[in-house]
Amino acid sequence: MNSGFNFKKCLVFSALAYKNFRLFWFGQLVSLTGSWMHSTAQGWLVLKLTDSPFYLGLVGTAGGLPILLFSLAGGVAADRFQKKNILLTTQIMFTLLSLTLAILITTGVINVWYILLLALFIGLVGAFDLPAKQSFILEMVEKESVLNAVALNSAAFNGARIIGPTIAGFIIGSFGLAVCFYINALTFIALILSLLKMRLDAEPTPSTKGYSNITKELNEKSLISDLKEGIRYILNEPKICTIIILVAITSLLGFPYITFLPVYARDILQTGPTGLGILMSSAGAGAFTGAISLALRKDFKRKGLLFAVSGITFPVALLIFSHSTLPPLSYVMLFLAGLGAVSQLATANSILQITAPQRLRGRVMSVFTLMFLGMATIGNFIVGSIAHHIGTRGAVAIGAVLCLSGVILLLWKKPEVLKI
Repeated sequence: MNSGFNFKKCLVFSALAYKNFRLFWFGQLVSLTGSWMHSTAQGWLVLKLTDSPFYLGLVGTAGGLPILLFSLAGGVAADRFQKKNILLTTQIMFTLLSLTLAILITTGVINVWYILLLALFIGLVGAFDLPAKQSFILEMVEKESVLNAVALNSAAFNGARIIGPTIAGFIIGSFGLAVCFYINALTFIALILSLLKMRLDAEPTPSTKGYSNITKELNEKSLISDLKEGIRYILNEPKICTIIILVAITSLLGFPYITFLPVYARDILQTGPTGLGILMSSAGAGAFTGAISLALRKDFKRKGLLFAVSGITFPVALLIFSHSTLPPLSYVMLFLAGLGAVSQLATANSILQITAPQRLRGRVMSVFTLMFLGMATIGNFIVGSIAHHIGTRGAVAIGAVLCLSGVILLLWKKPEVLKI
């Protein structure tokens, strides 16, 4: 299937034996590195302009709000149209938006309201980008390689999460904030080129049925009925519904901590932009370790047990981190938090990918995206508001306690999840 290194014989890289996935994965790795640079630099920029954890939360909310509102529509689009074409469009738009932010900083006209507006646009593009990416996997690999492909995608995401913030921390201190956004704009070109090089024999979407059939199908089925069909399927599958709710709890109450790491780096641990890069990279290193561990497992039984244990590990580590004033302890706890979070999410992702029927996969994965990223939108605003009144440490700690309590309660009420 490829010359040189035999990916199929290497357990951890078996999904890379598929050329299309290999192109997608390497393009993603470059693009995501730039995206994590963007995220790190944006947080530092907001704190520099406003000196307020509330605005950090508000920008996080602005970036996630369109995902909360439009990711279900993005799932319908992913089921109706060629995912490759959707992704080409979204990567071009991401490039232009990142370039706009860089130019605003360079010209000296940047303010927090421009950042909020651009975050909204980036989130809107993401609402269509993420469901297409999530549901694209089974069109690049065969069913038995889905878990490995999901794990490798998580490894790319979190490998970039190690590299991107570290580079960003150095660049911010040495060359300024704008350079991070210029580099991010360039990195999207890698995924655009990868998508253009792909050859998909027959992408199983309405696009393969001919344009006359597409028109007929779109006329017969409205957007609302498509959304209802996907949601009805999820509600009628108790285990899938429980998994999605658990992801929502973790996202709402736990994931907002990432938004407030600039406050920890500057005010609590006093490590500056370099320390911010290390904090974000520590969480990324844990997540990368979890992703590689999943890739090594190939397929396995009792995914639900791993999902549950990971869901508990994350908030426990986050709770300890929230009270830490020692940089080494903070780095270790973020490593464990990242490990727990990615193990939970990647396992949930693979279960949903394998279980959902092809015609509904885009909509199921859009609901997963909605819970994974959309709920963090609400969480960012809630935690930011609490931080404004009682401080960032107290706000993150409250979120961790509520997250842990919610996960334990739901697992106690729905123990059948452990048997998946």
